[in-house]
Amino acid sequence: MDVSQYLLRIGYRGPAQPSQETLFRLHRCHLFSVPFESLSIHCREPITLALPLLYDKIVRRHRGGFCFELNGLFLWLLQTLGFEAKAVAGRVRNRFTGRYGPPLDHMVILVQLDGRPFLCDVGFGEGFLEPLELKPDTENVQEGGVFWLGCKEGIWVLERREVPGKEGRPLYQFTLEEKQLDDFAGMCLYHQTSPSSIFACKSFCSLQKEGGGRLTYMGWRLISTVGEKRTETVLQRPEIPAVLREKFGVQLEGDFEPKDEEILPPPEGE
Repeated sequence: MDVSQYLLRIGYRGPAQPSQETLFRLHRCHLFSVPFESLSIHCREPITLALPLLYDKIVRRHRGGFCFELNGLFLWLLQTLGFEAKAVAGRVRNRFTGRYGPPLDHMVILVQLDGRPFLCDVGFGEGFLEPLELKPDTENVQEGGVFWLGCKEGIWVLERREVPGKEGRPLYQFTLEEKQLDDFAGMCLYHQTSPSSIFACKSFCSLQKEGGGRLTYMGWRLISTVGEKRTETVLQRPEIPAVLREKFGVQLEGDFEPKDEEILPPPEGE
């Protein structure tokens, strides 16, 4: 890894020694610079979880990716900088189907700083801007929303709340057992092919904006959200490559097929 090029890619300037300030700034910079996207799947570009390939795609080719790619590469950066960090596995609650995905459905990062664990996630579309200290029954108010962490029988749950103190919507659950990048290879293939995966069913690209806003391309729409305000613009197919290039800094290679299909609930027991 060329750390300087990675930091340049995410627009980070400043000290790189392990500290809470460095971690929080790296996390924010990553979310504001590297989009959460499924575009490779809809360009027929196979996604392989090999760190040199992820580095080439995200840093050199200025692309984004989904959780295994973004968090996998960010974990490598943190470890290279000297942070005590590991990958853990989660299961995302699908906002379209209301069901949790299969085991190893999501990859997140746990960082230990001065004996305090922090949850990091730069590979989730509506997540937190700054790392969350891992404390049960704790709310964290940020620009992008109110985030609550709970734990029961070793299973942690991340919930997003509209109003502090009131129950909100679960985003995903996770455990603290360490995982390796290779452990997610099966689910990486699943998300590229399954009719129960948002990544296979919808072509999208999403980037966090200052003030808690978000800009998202999906299918044939460009969606802007700031707080409760949401605006949509319908796109014609020839407009999409220019929108991706100008709004997200993404230059696609090969044939791209826009897609916005219904997500099928996974079979019972999956």
